[in-house]
Amino acid sequence: MNPTWITPEVSNALVGMQWGFLAYFICINVVYLALNFIAMFAILRYAREHGAAFRVKNFADYQPPVSILVPAHNEERTIVSTVRSLLRLSYPNFEIVVVNDGSTDATLQTVVDAFGLVEFPEAYRSRLKTEPVKRIFASPQGGRVRVVDKDNGGKADALNAGINTARYPLFCVVDADCILQQDSLARVVQPFLEDSRMIATGGVIRIVNGCKVKDGLLSKVELPDKVLPLVQTVEYLRAFLFGRLGWSPINALLIISGAFGVFYKERVIAAGGYKGDLVGEDMEMVVRLHNRMREEKRPYKIAFVPDPICWTEVPSDLRSLYNQRVRWQQGLAESLFGNWRLMFRRNGGTVGWVAYPFMLLFECLGPVIEILGYLSVIVLGLLGLLSPQAFFAFLFASIGLGVLLSVNAMMLEEISFHLYPRPRQQLKLFLVAVLENFGYRQLTSLFRVIGLVRWVVKLRRRSRWGHMRRSAEWQEHEPQPTSGRTVPGPAVS
Repeated sequence: MNPTWITPEVSNALVGMQWGFLAYFICINVVYLALNFIAMFAILRYAREHGAAFRVKNFADYQPPVSILVPAHNEERTIVSTVRSLLRLSYPNFEIVVVNDGSTDATLQTVVDAFGLVEFPEAYRSRLKTEPVKRIFASPQGGRVRVVDKDNGGKADALNAGINTARYPLFCVVDADCILQQDSLARVVQPFLEDSRMIATGGVIRIVNGCKVKDGLLSKVELPDKVLPLVQTVEYLRAFLFGRLGWSPINALLIISGAFGVFYKERVIAAGGYKGDLVGEDMEMVVRLHNRMREEKRPYKIAFVPDPICWTEVPSDLRSLYNQRVRWQQGLAESLFGNWRLMFRRNGGTVGWVAYPFMLLFECLGPVIEILGYLSVIVLGLLGLLSPQAFFAFLFASIGLGVLLSVNAMMLEEISFHLYPRPRQQLKLFLVAVLENFGYRQLTSLFRVIGLVRWVVKLRRRSRWGHMRRSAEWQEHEPQPTSGRTVPGPAVS
């Protein structure tokens, strides 16, 4: 029996609200499916045009020098592996600038010892304002690695110090817990050679949990053993292989991962550098570049490249996952609302008229609608107002289409990179693609709602480092030189 307060009007309103949530899930999944198709055509086209390794080699003489910036705060466990992987990049001219942002562990000493660096009296040109830089280390033999030691100011501040120190016109941001494929830098820089309007590019992030890294090189690709990293493997496939590749061909890409992206230095300096009072400085920079370029009516392009791979460790415990997702959602909100003039700008193009409103409605506010949708199903079910037709339609729109999108991401991975070729690996990924829609997705949506609430009530501080427990189990510490199978570049087929 229904409670007495459930009048026919209230009942109709509740049922109407349920169909509204259903329409929301259908809309978001239809857009995702459209992005999926765009991504599929884009990746096939990219495979035809860029798959051959000789193409990158033919451009080697024209590749511009790049400064690789590695902001680091308490990264003593992974920083040496990261720098070693960067030193093995197949790229003719680059430098590595490690920015030690006031680490309280042995990050600085670890890098200095590992690469034989000494304090060097280098002039520091402060084009972007940062916390004080204390000293700069370099190799007496003139190697590629330099270290900037500065007071703690957060990741954005460390990046700005790195930009001030960078010698070259392009800079590449790489997180201190990341491993790059040997040809990743060449591939992610390639769009700058092909289009003079290019100001930023980003590559793919893959999960290193479960893999093996020896002497800075990925020696074995495996799926993670633990549940949380395994679920995130599917999540990352979906996010990068169509969530970003789908927007790139229409120049509407709003996110380049802070773990691996290349930028035209002068354009970033002209935009004022990274903002130190934000937690999502990487996304905010991309949105701001779109906004500035549209405002100044300059032709430009920002692209996602599907085959340069950056391997990174993801959270393997709930606390770290919670912190990461809350931080990401705060960053998304501040990036979008801080550049709201981009939306529906007269010359906004696809990014202002499609991508920005989509990100605002479905990615930023979407978790709130999604959680309310689940709650409404429970409440209506308890009140006896949920018809079987509405329930199954809701289940199909919210869960069924989610499974379809995850499986499509796996197909994109299969037709492109084949990094998980064994049947057992594919079966494992397929099962995860189905099961992640029952619990994990709802949990991360709840984390994102909390992140949004924290942003609304201003529970944020200046840009600081996200804290994540790292196991670094993927590192092999044997002091022997690199041997065995070296994972080649992701040959696109």
